[in-house]
Amino acid sequence: MNTQTIPPLDRPLAHDFETKAANTIRMLAADGVQAANSGHPGMPMGMAVAALTLWTRVMRYNPANPQWFDRDRFVLSAGHGSMLLYSMLHLTGYDLPLEELKSFRQWGSKTPGHPEAGHTPGVETTTGPLGAGFSNGVGMAIAERWLAQRFNRPGFEVVNHYTYAIVSDGDLMEGVASEAASLAGHLRLGKIIYLYDDNSITIDGKTEITYTEDWAKRFEAYGWHVQRGVDFNNSAAIYEAIMIAQNDPRPSIIGLKSTIGYGSPNKAGTSKVHGEPLGEEELKATKENLGWPLEPRFYIPDDVLAYYRQALGRGARLEDSHTQLMAAYAAAYPDLAAELSRFISGELPDGWEEALPVYPPSPKGDATRNTSGKAINALAAVLPNLIGGSADLAASNKTTISGAPFLKPNDFGGPNIHFGVREHGMGGVLNGMALHGGVIPYGGTFLIFSDYMRGAIRLAALTGLQVIYVFTHDSIGLGEDGPTHQPIEHLAALRAMPNLTVIRPGDANETSQAWRAALLNRAGPTALALTRQNLPTYDREAEGLGAAEELLKGGYVFYEHAPNGLQIVLIGTGSELDVAYTAARQLVNEGVGVRVVSLPSWELFQAQSADYRASVLPAGVAKVAVEAGATFGWERWVGNDPRKSAIIGIDRFGASAPYQRIYKEFGVTPENVVAVAKKLI
Repeated sequence: MNTQTIPPLDRPLAHDFETKAANTIRMLAADGVQAANSGHPGMPMGMAVAALTLWTRVMRYNPANPQWFDRDRFVLSAGHGSMLLYSMLHLTGYDLPLEELKSFRQWGSKTPGHPEAGHTPGVETTTGPLGAGFSNGVGMAIAERWLAQRFNRPGFEVVNHYTYAIVSDGDLMEGVASEAASLAGHLRLGKIIYLYDDNSITIDGKTEITYTEDWAKRFEAYGWHVQRGVDFNNSAAIYEAIMIAQNDPRPSIIGLKSTIGYGSPNKAGTSKVHGEPLGEEELKATKENLGWPLEPRFYIPDDVLAYYRQALGRGARLEDSHTQLMAAYAAAYPDLAAELSRFISGELPDGWEEALPVYPPSPKGDATRNTSGKAINALAAVLPNLIGGSADLAASNKTTISGAPFLKPNDFGGPNIHFGVREHGMGGVLNGMALHGGVIPYGGTFLIFSDYMRGAIRLAALTGLQVIYVFTHDSIGLGEDGPTHQPIEHLAALRAMPNLTVIRPGDANETSQAWRAALLNRAGPTALALTRQNLPTYDREAEGLGAAEELLKGGYVFYEHAPNGLQIVLIGTGSELDVAYTAARQLVNEGVGVRVVSLPSWELFQAQSADYRASVLPAGVAKVAVEAGATFGWERWVGNDPRKSAIIGIDRFGASAPYQRIYKEFGVTPENVVAVAKKLI
């Protein structure tokens, strides 16, 4: 092969070579899906030229260093077309050998059915649930713009990159995309450029059976810059549309009226090519139609591979240029450069924990939503990249950093975000911010509305993102708003999610420690469940109670009085810690040996050694758990023997009344705990 005949990147291609380079993507995808005997070949075949254009003429990235911070981000929101992304990663030189493409969807491969960030080099976000990637891209653009405003100086555009995505008909139908698009348009996130694979096909058939609105007018109404009717098979036209988009201050969406399964003579343009292999006969017919060799499978022409692999040299030059810029920036602005470096690394500054509030004893106490708000404000003074807000409930969630501005379309100088009544969109945006890096994102709503954002929470847990959820109004304790707003099953449902840490602190000082635990948790998201009603702040030293710092272990001995032997263990979380403690003191007055265990986080407690867990919850001793929520799952900690265990909780929907009355009616009271405990002794 004569390398002088290889076209350079960043320039238009001759038609024949462009076709060959695009067909390489198409056939890698078709071969991969056929080898797996499952998958989605249609989208990669239709969007091959769009991907080629982005990855060779537009995006700035370095395949040798997928984590280079100032790279452009690429989101495959249409994650079912994952073979498109895997093909581009392999072709451009990421650490994804061809053998991994041949192992598509197989056990242990780096090419799962849908892209997974952290699993495959170069994959920016975990996608597949439609609309998720769309909203993640909005979060990435928010983080980029916030960092750019904080750190860029004249002549030093040290944070300056775009977020590109390929989105589909399904993405645009999902509500989460609409929520995120509305927010992006409001904030005028001009660094977002999405290519819309407008192929008019879903699994059930043509989109006209359910999806007939004018999508372009909808996005114009959101405040987006819209281009439609761009030739999906013309790199020059796609490139021109992207350049136009780059020069518009609004987020941009470019409609490519494409043909799903392009090149397949019998299945192109039909739902048959959306989510199933072409089949051996149609794969052969497609290769013949495109003039492609029938063998070998996964064929890559030498000149095409050499063309794409130029991305390695270009990427090295781009990163080196940015490294030199950063060196000059550090000389001119050493403090800013040091702060940016720390933000990017995710490291917390020395002594940050000293900022956490410590509260004096108070019988009246405070609601943990309030003490959480005080923790946020105290931490913001030492963690300036702590950034977040609420889904239109800031006054109730106590998520606002006082005295600091909110993000506005023309000013990203503050740490506060108005997400609007968009819980699912907020969750997806938070994920994108965490994926981008450089910021510590948090978002608030009522615990009951965590249902609206559960899909985003699950993806944060799956991807291992440090996102902090501030879920207030965590039980029937919110009172008069009634059963529509009183969470019952939500704690159990969130605890069932792998890699999500749920913490329900029992007083002000446990709340400070809950924030400490959340910030120390770099491996996944943390959900804080917080009260609306006041809880006492304990005089731990005077009363001989366990230290609030023990919350980091998930569960600990809060109180014990058993001079003649331990007879009963009462377990409480959140507002029911005081119910258990009050009951324990009554039992002590009656001569019962009792222990109270605060168990604010099942996940943190489970992570402790078996010996520690047994020391807190000793075997053979009767146990009563009390929590104003579903009893589901508590058997793990109290056991299943009705002679030695009981769970006081709520397995029905709530009621509208002052919270004190509701607690009484549902038996979540010290008196009932005492009565139940006595039956077990």
